[in-house]
Amino acid sequence: MFSTPFVLSFALLLSLPLLFLLAPRILPPRNVPISLPDELDDLALFRRAALASTSPPPPTPTPKIAFLFLTNSDITFAPLWERFFHGQNHLYNIYIHADPTARLSPATGVFKGRFIAGKRTQRASPTLISAARRLLAAALLDDPANAFFALLSQHCVPLHSFRFVYHTLFASDLSRSSHYPKYRSFIEILNGEPGLWERYIARGDDVMLPEVPFSEFRVGSQFFVLTRRHALVVIRDRRLWRKFRLPCRKAESCYPEEHYFPTLLSMEDPKGCTHFTLTRVNWTGSTGGHPHTYVPPEITPELIGSLRKSNSTYSFLFARKFAAACLEPLMKIADSVIFRD
Repeated sequence: MFSTPFVLSFALLLSLPLLFLLAPRILPPRNVPISLPDELDDLALFRRAALASTSPPPPTPTPKIAFLFLTNSDITFAPLWERFFHGQNHLYNIYIHADPTARLSPATGVFKGRFIAGKRTQRASPTLISAARRLLAAALLDDPANAFFALLSQHCVPLHSFRFVYHTLFASDLSRSSHYPKYRSFIEILNGEPGLWERYIARGDDVMLPEVPFSEFRVGSQFFVLTRRHALVVIRDRRLWRKFRLPCRKAESCYPEEHYFPTLLSMEDPKGCTHFTLTRVNWTGSTGGHPHTYVPPEITPELIGSLRKSNSTYSFLFARKFAAACLEPLMKIADSVIFRD
């Protein structure tokens, strides 16, 4: 008679080949590669957008905000955003990059016809950088009146009315001071954070050199609000992109989308950035690199008030991450709390 440990060991040995066979089908790929055709296609798009921006823009009555949604599913809180945008058609544009493998419901309302040509994306990979750059280029090409570019996800919600958001951004004019440009970008740029060295060497010890020495390496939020001139800096960049697009050897320390934009803009124009984000994220109790996800019982007027509070001069304008079931309680307090500034 076989002993129990022997049976378990024998069963484990037999299961190993099956595990190797099925793992690629069960587990998501750690790194979606960027193919040469995709890279060349992106470069052509970026060149067109940069070239179109070299000529003086035609006079426009009012500047606009370009809202850039990066998603791998439907825009979860579309009804809430619909109410946010209502009546402001001349002050905004919407652009959506959706993973082409995602099954999306037909877009309606303000989101209809707002999709750009999307390509595969994968969390913690350079594909998210490419998708954000694609959105910026599409918005630059589409409308010269786009002055600010707000990157959001399908899990983001507004914390204020559109009017509040608009006036907050365009009231940030600092041109009266010779030390600053007309407007600054709202992007988190942090240095000296715990684990920064492990993130820096995720591709290899010296791979980022000489373009990105460790002293210049930064971390920040994936979501930002960029000025038009910084959107152009991003799509014109080739030097840093060659480093950040490289695959990681240490996937657990690799979050390119949280490093590329802060590092690039910190190196190119630190005074032109506020160094903080306008999108509130709660990292308390985070799991697997994901922030806290709010659920329906947490949705209260008090929560909205607390999410708005910031240590900077500006209130947080957006927040994430919310479970899909939060839509109904959010809609119930939309007019009385969220959009009542």
